[in-house]
Amino acid sequence: MSILHPPPTLGILGGGQLGRMSALSAQQMGIAIVIFCPEEDCPASQIANNTICAEYTDKAALKRFSEMTDFITYEFENIPVETIEYLESLKGNSVYPDKNLLNVSQDRIREKSFLNENGIETARWAAVRTKDDIHNMLNTWDVSGCVIKTTRFGYDGKGQVKYTQEDQKSLDEFLDSAKSQDLIMEELIDFSHEISTIVARDKHNKTVLYGPMLNEHKNHILHKTTFPAGLSTNINKQAQDIAETIANAVNLTGVLTVEYFLCRDGRILVNEIAPRTHNSGHWTIDACAVSQFENHVRCVTGLPVGSSAAHSDAGMLNLIGDDIENIEPYLTQDNANIHLYGKKNIREGRKMGHITFIKNKKS
Repeated sequence: MSILHPPPTLGILGGGQLGRMSALSAQQMGIAIVIFCPEEDCPASQIANNTICAEYTDKAALKRFSEMTDFITYEFENIPVETIEYLESLKGNSVYPDKNLLNVSQDRIREKSFLNENGIETARWAAVRTKDDIHNMLNTWDVSGCVIKTTRFGYDGKGQVKYTQEDQKSLDEFLDSAKSQDLIMEELIDFSHEISTIVARDKHNKTVLYGPMLNEHKNHILHKTTFPAGLSTNINKQAQDIAETIANAVNLTGVLTVEYFLCRDGRILVNEIAPRTHNSGHWTIDACAVSQFENHVRCVTGLPVGSSAAHSDAGMLNLIGDDIENIEPYLTQDNANIHLYGKKNIREGRKMGHITFIKNKKS
């Protein structure tokens, strides 16, 4: 009996495009997929073997999901920690990444504290609740502006505001919308580049790395990614070392993404971490020996991590909202690889697909 025969079944919590691309990689290896998602006809369910449509707090449905699967993972970090704890109680060491990493990454204060405690530099930050807290900290830092964020459930620019003391209205509106949520304020960073690195780590503690990648955002959503990023060898090594440090500190099994600010003074600051595959790594499907998605599947199902070597340079363009209506020219472009996510309804800010552009293919 081999490790892939009979093939195992992988359960994925969440049914978005990250789950869909992980499922596609799993099926390439004969691994069956069960999706657990509250939404009907989600992108991942369209290609899964089975789907359970239920809330993440539905213990009867979660028990059935557990019984149908050999291993369980999740595709985004807003899964309730209690859900992972319950599944871990049913399945033991078959849920990856574990609840500890999820718990850290779900809360910006815990995340920043964890990073700093492990010697990793971030922007200056402070936990705040009131307007007075914010103004007092601005005075302490001797600055006139900051970014204020809810500590939980913010992504793609949601749950945050850039604030300067000349713009009291935006602060008042944000505090009103945030209501009683915990808040964090972060120093405004004068950065030259936004970059990311992805690390995959298997159960035998072997790691491989993708990147760093150079990222360009539009309206707080990733717009373009370029690999290689065109940075110095020293910067590349620093970013990779930070990612490996984090992976080892959380005893990662799976894939973890680290996003950084590259400051004009040469410092690298970690902006945030994500316990999952990442938009900035989509190019790896078409340009690497083993993609971020295949390596995530490998790691969480007990297989050895595969090579992250890139056989080509690459660029990635996100298709956001009605961008999907303008893809016809790319259908005949020689170096373009189109990936659509099966989402029927177009909405502003919604990720509908992406295009990878292959460059300088190596012989």
